[in-house]
Amino acid sequence: MPRARRQTTRVTATPTRTSTGRRSALVAAAASCTLLLASCATDAPGAGPAASASSGPASYSPVTLDNCGTEVTFDAPPQRVVAIKSSTTEMLLALGLADALVGTAFADGPVPERWADDAADVPVLSEKVPGQEALLEVEPDLVYAGWESNLSADGAGERSALGALGIATYVSPSACKAPGYQPDPLTFDDVLAEIREVGDVFGVPDAAAEMVAEQRATLDAIEPADGQTAVWWSSGTDTPYVGAGIGAPQMLLETAGLTNVFADVHDTWTSVGWEQVVAADPDVLVLVDSAWNSAQKKKDFLAAHPAASQLTAVREQRYVVVPFAASEAGVRNAQAAADLAEAARALDADSPAPDATAAG
Repeated sequence: MPRARRQTTRVTATPTRTSTGRRSALVAAAASCTLLLASCATDAPGAGPAASASSGPASYSPVTLDNCGTEVTFDAPPQRVVAIKSSTTEMLLALGLADALVGTAFADGPVPERWADDAADVPVLSEKVPGQEALLEVEPDLVYAGWESNLSADGAGERSALGALGIATYVSPSACKAPGYQPDPLTFDDVLAEIREVGDVFGVPDAAAEMVAEQRATLDAIEPADGQTAVWWSSGTDTPYVGAGIGAPQMLLETAGLTNVFADVHDTWTSVGWEQVVAADPDVLVLVDSAWNSAQKKKDFLAAHPAASQLTAVREQRYVVVPFAASEAGVRNAQAAADLAEAARALDADSPAPDATAAG
């Protein structure tokens, strides 16, 4: 498939903490841009490679990436990073890079206990996508986004505009949407490749290799379920938004030994009607738990819905709960697949517990 047209951003060095005057100048430069941030001038105060010329560690090899159609070069490891979405925050925490985080945003839920202490002192810039002023206030040299849409004119800023201000951007490769960049389908090879890539960008390839080995060991130990049918319900009530055939839900269900009812839909997620779910009458309902749409709310809705309440999975409480952050490509996927398989097997074994939860 043809690749999308690329734009280019080069980060020749990692900025250190700058003065209040420079920070104010950056914010003023951003505020003076038109609605389309790409029109910002490249000579904004402190912008561009000349703003912080320094050499990276002697052992660091420059990294050039074609990231969702944007070419980005790192000549030194980023040192001041804003992570948007839980999946990106947790990627950095898993690689021991908490000290590089100067801000997080758009958390989908709490950080897992194993990384909670490391995350405790990292500032939260916004419950959703941070605005440009809040972003520039912490003086990042990199914005690591979970979705391409996080980097937009009405969000954290367009990639070209942030690049003009000397700020690199990196989007989780699994979230790329353009033909030739979107994983089709997403596989664990893609997930592990991102771990290695981030390790290379930050100059921590050994930590990345250890994380990849841990993920592979978890995957190798999975005892798959017996092919029970499942619907992965992410959000939506009038029109449920469910896991389709080429994204993370399909990857996790397949790895866990479950059969996705909507696997034939060529997309990552898709909207369906309740009549389609009722007609399929899945053995298991996978409920995604997020900060803004809890699994408990989903259960309450299902119990009260005239049609959905008649589903076998609802009447028998055959639920598996997955945290939202584990439903997107990242370091929680392997454990989420293992938990899905275990929960599905427990349901079939008539476990006394009426609900099974995949901790992710």
